[in-house]
Amino acid sequence: MRFSSLLCLVLVFLSACQGGKQQTVSSQAGDTLSLRYAENLTLVAYPGYTIATLRNPWDTLKTLNTYILVPSSEELPAHLPAGTVIRTPLSKSVVYSSVHCSLLNQLGAFSSIGGVCDLKYIKLPEIQEAYSQGSIADCGDGMHPDMEKIIDLHPDAILLSPFENSGGYGRVEKLNIPLIECADYMETSALGRAEWMRFYGLLFGVSSQADSLFAEVDSCYQHLKMRAMLSSVSLSIVSELKSGSAWYVPGGRSTIGKLFRDACGRYAFAEDTHSGSIPLSFETVFDKAGDSDVWIVKYNSERDMSYSDLQADYMGYTGFKAFKQRNIYGCNTAKVPFYEETPFRPDYLLADFIQILHPEIGDLGGLRYFCKLNG
Repeated sequence: MRFSSLLCLVLVFLSACQGGKQQTVSSQAGDTLSLRYAENLTLVAYPGYTIATLRNPWDTLKTLNTYILVPSSEELPAHLPAGTVIRTPLSKSVVYSSVHCSLLNQLGAFSSIGGVCDLKYIKLPEIQEAYSQGSIADCGDGMHPDMEKIIDLHPDAILLSPFENSGGYGRVEKLNIPLIECADYMETSALGRAEWMRFYGLLFGVSSQADSLFAEVDSCYQHLKMRAMLSSVSLSIVSELKSGSAWYVPGGRSTIGKLFRDACGRYAFAEDTHSGSIPLSFETVFDKAGDSDVWIVKYNSERDMSYSDLQADYMGYTGFKAFKQRNIYGCNTAKVPFYEETPFRPDYLLADFIQILHPEIGDLGGLRYFCKLNG
C-alpha cells in the first residue's frame, strides 16, 4: 500500500513536470523566418525579441554564436535564453569589412557606421568622404585594431568576420561590446550568402529594405539563370592566375563554381567536391583546363592588364587556348567594386558571367566588372 502511494506520488510529480515543460515550450514557441538558401543562419521571432542562431560552418554540429535581438524601445524581457543580447536597431557600429559597409549603404543604414578598420582598402567613396568629414573613425588594422579609437566611439556593436582556429579576437573581446560574427562568407551558394542581408537588416532596423532587396536579388538571379539555360551556346571556362607555386581554382561546390554552373558554363573542375579554393600545380590546371574557351582573371593594378603582361608574368600562360584566341577577360579590382558589391549582389556577377559565356545575349546592359584584355 505504501509502495503504491509512493508510486502514485511519483507519477503525479512526473506528470506535473511534463505538463509544465509542455506549457513552457508552447508559451515560448516562435515563428521561424523562412530562409530559402542560407544554411548557417536561423532566425526565429518571439514576442519581444528575435533569436539569430549562427551555425559553426567549420563544425556544423555546433553553434558559432546566438544573438538575442531586443528592440531598444522595449523593456528587456525576463527569462531570455542564453546568448548575446543585442539592442536594436544598432545606431553606431564599428565595421571591419568593406563588404558590409557597402551593404549597409545599400540598405540605407550608412549613418549607423561609426568606425571602420582597414580604411585604406575600402574603396567606397561614401566611406572615404565620411572619414574626411570626421563622421567615421579609422579604427586601424583589422588584425590589430586601435583600441583607444574604439573605446572613444562607444559603439553598440562590432561587426567582424570569424575565421577557423583564429584563437579569438584579442583585446577587442574584453571591451564588453557585442561582437557580431559575420560568417556569411562561409555559405556555399551565392544566394545563401546574400540572404544574410536579412539578418543585418534586423540588426540595423531596416528589415523591410533588406527583405525587399533580397527579393529583388533572388528574382533577378533566377531570371538570369533561365536566360542562360535557354542559350544554345556552350563555352568552357577557366579562372584565376597562378600565385607563387600554386594556382588556386574555385572548387566545384564553391560559390564561384556554382555561379559558373548557373551561367551554364562548362567548368573544368565542376566535378570537384570542395566548397572553397583548391591549390593546384600549373601543369594540373593546364592539362585539365588548357583548352577552355574563356579565361577570366582578377587582379589589382593601377593600369589594366594586357596579354603582354600575362606573358611577362609567366610564359606558360601563352599555351592556353583562351590566350591564343584572345578571349581573356580581366577584372581590375582597383577600379571596380567587385569585392564590395558581389557578395550581396550575386545577380550582378552572374550577369557578367552569362554575357561572357553567351555572347549572343546582348540585352543585359554590358559587363559591370570584367572587360576583354588588351593586346
